[in-house]
Amino acid sequence: MSITDEIRTRLQSLEFESLELFDDSAAHAGHAGAASGGGHYELTIVSSAFIGKKTLERHRMVYQPLADLIPHRIHALSIRALTPDEF
Repeated sequence: MSITDEIRTRLQSLEFESLELFDDSAAHAGHAGAASGGGHYELTIVSSAFIGKKTLERHRMVYQPLADLIPHRIHALSIRALTPDEF
């Protein structure tokens, strides 16, 4: 399973309505964090689970199911976590 597929699978627990994941690893080739094989990703996720949650809480909800992938398979993850109304 690719890392992008694994990220999508692990985030299914958030019952997202939309998930866009961009692998930006190629732009960071030669970067110190990339030396270990960890990729750079940009994530936009839309879920009702974020309603009433502050940004930090939303990010924690995303990081929790991915925790064991950081920092080895995921070096950097930019998160945009939105409610359906915000999207």
